[in-house]
Amino acid sequence: MNLKKVYVGMTGDLIHPGIINIIKHAREYGQVIVGLVSDEGVAKYKRLPAMPFNARKNVIEHIKGVVEVVKQDTIDYIPNLKKIKPDYVVHGDIWRTTQPIIRKQVIETIKKWGGEVIEIPYSKGYSSNSFHHYLKKIGTTKEVRQERLKRLLESKQTIRFLGAHDGLSATIVENANMRINFSVEEFDGIWLSSRTSAVNKGISVNIDNNKSEMNDLIYQVLENTTKPIIVDCDQITNITEAEYISRTFERFGVSAIVLSENNNNKISEIISKSKKAQVTDDFMLFIKIENYKDVQDMIQRVQSYINSGADGIMIQINSSNKSNISEFCKQYQELKIHVPLITSSTTKAQMDETEHKKFASNIIVYEDQLLKSVIGPMEESTKSILINQNCNESDKKSTSMSEIISSMHKS
Repeated sequence: MNLKKVYVGMTGDLIHPGIINIIKHAREYGQVIVGLVSDEGVAKYKRLPAMPFNARKNVIEHIKGVVEVVKQDTIDYIPNLKKIKPDYVVHGDIWRTTQPIIRKQVIETIKKWGGEVIEIPYSKGYSSNSFHHYLKKIGTTKEVRQERLKRLLESKQTIRFLGAHDGLSATIVENANMRINFSVEEFDGIWLSSRTSAVNKGISVNIDNNKSEMNDLIYQVLENTTKPIIVDCDQITNITEAEYISRTFERFGVSAIVLSENNNNKISEIISKSKKAQVTDDFMLFIKIENYKDVQDMIQRVQSYINSGADGIMIQINSSNKSNISEFCKQYQELKIHVPLITSSTTKAQMDETEHKKFASNIIVYEDQLLKSVIGPMEESTKSILINQNCNESDKKSTSMSEIISSMHKS
């Protein structure tokens, strides 16, 4: 018997009754072929799946009624539909509001060979997003958090990190997102630095303070978030400290650390020893390039660092070095072996993310924007209270404590 082909597109990240219901209805029309969206495809319009593609594929293949699972490289169904030419496409009716353009394209495409779209009533209360929100509430494991950085780098052309200076600001980074043109824009991870941490606490930046203060900050962030963490350890200058920091932060669940050259002629040895000290393959070590003669000098240094085991190269772009960095990035991409490129820029450089991407940046870092954004409003509040001898005017421009507490638990 020649059974009709039924195509069901999905992320299939977390299996819930809604997914089972869709597949159950699809089976009534013929052989079910699931178009499973790749990690790269999912990452373009919402958060990276909790499970990587092969794990999701393995689960879906074992659901009763599914005869085949094929990769769908984007949320665009059309390439797979033209190749498979299914008789039916089955989808939940919620896409009428969440994905109207894609729905229209699917209907128009499948009509060309007499196919039909079947829409199943949405199973209220069940969605991958709701389960992700639940997972955020209960937290994550250090292994899942740690490996997420590498998965993000494999799945997205460019990811963005925003600096946090305490547990509350880390929560703001974790929860920040906006839906723009049917895709979700958010920060992929949290950036921590010894300098920002020290400034936030009003203390000097030095190595002795660095260890305990940074450990305390990491604990706060781990407690309140699930996204990967990169720590800028620019005060580390010798092998013993670097090995200690690598072991300690890896054990915490940090995804990567950044070490600075700091005119250190032993940096290649520091990289090599630090990499040997790590336990897992998921932990990464980045090197920040700061003092260089010219572009060729940068290239030579970078090649040496990569050969020593560096997992990424970081550069800061400002108005004076912008042209040199642009030329460096061009030559860097031509190297036989290159690792992820991390970029940050000063305010004077006046760069947006489009320019960062032209530099072939893999990770765009906004280092201290949140900390800088609070100084002005705090000073204005102090002036308002002194002038008015009350807090009425100040409170009009402030966030209430109840709103702050509510934002901490937002998912």
